[in-house]
Amino acid sequence: MGIVDLFWAASMPVLKVLIVIVLGAFLAMDSIDILGQSTRKQVNIIVFFVLSLHLLAVNLARTITYKNIVSMWFMPVNILTIIIGSALGWLLMITTRPPQHLKGLIIGTCVAGNLGNMLLIILPAVCKEKGSPFGDPDVCSNHSIAYTSLSLAIGAVYLWLYVYILVRVFVGHSQDPGNNVVVPIKETGIEQKDETQTLHPSFKVDEKVKVRLHVMKQQLVTFSKRIKLKAVFAPSIIGAIVGFVIGTVAPIRRLMIGTTAPLRVIQDSASLVGDTTIPMVTLIVGGNLLKGSGISLTLVFGIIAVRYVFLPLFGILMVKGALHLGLVHPDPLYVFVLLLQFALPPAMNTGI
Repeated sequence: MGIVDLFWAASMPVLKVLIVIVLGAFLAMDSIDILGQSTRKQVNIIVFFVLSLHLLAVNLARTITYKNIVSMWFMPVNILTIIIGSALGWLLMITTRPPQHLKGLIIGTCVAGNLGNMLLIILPAVCKEKGSPFGDPDVCSNHSIAYTSLSLAIGAVYLWLYVYILVRVFVGHSQDPGNNVVVPIKETGIEQKDETQTLHPSFKVDEKVKVRLHVMKQQLVTFSKRIKLKAVFAPSIIGAIVGFVIGTVAPIRRLMIGTTAPLRVIQDSASLVGDTTIPMVTLIVGGNLLKGSGISLTLVFGIIAVRYVFLPLFGILMVKGALHLGLVHPDPLYVFVLLLQFALPPAMNTGI
């Protein structure tokens, strides 16, 4: 395969993404104002609550089975990129010393790559190109959707259970630095009563236990408010759970998936809704890029270095090491997906 053909096959998916982003930026221009700020906000709400749920549920239900989940067991391990990205993001913050209100955004962009959204654009497009190195286009497309769907599900879970909490904690610190102040036990009315009155020893112990429990309860309430435990039940996570159940439980799968399934109309309807997710999200990214972010060029280049230089280098070491140890089956497309997970842009998921 020639270098020109390889370059062309690799460039086409990127060009498709850029064309949609440019369209989004055009629609967001003040003179056009079809995708203005208020419109983007409303569309983003639809993406969050409706479209992403259907996208995850349909793609997982269609392509994931118990058998191929076992064969792709290394993919969740490969998402150790979040740990590496967290460390690199922390180093970037220490080096550049950004304003407090930007710290959450910076570490979020270093940690959160588009483990599903962008792959759903890139992989099918690569499979269809004449110069594709992955063989038959139909076989390649089917396998790529399975790999991408699992990546999308894993990405949704760690995005909301780790990245969202991480970003929120930093934002919370910048907006309300005194929110985590806990009143010492000595200052409570019960403790003062314990110090000023002579009581039976067992009664003193009971009162102290009650005070400790009360303080623990306050701390748990503060913690839950800070990290938003409701994020555990974000629509995309619910969609992932539904998709896994339908795909891996054979009786349910036979009812809903396939051309002869009695309830296939549910899958077809959900697919119509879910398929609009990627273009809508990409248009929103274009609209958001029109006026920039106000972040200094030092931070921008720092994030670029983390996402496109250091993380890919770590990814090559990790995936090649796993191949050498026999932990990953040597399917070129699967290996390509594992490597690509370390080199994806952060904008879409962080924006959502």
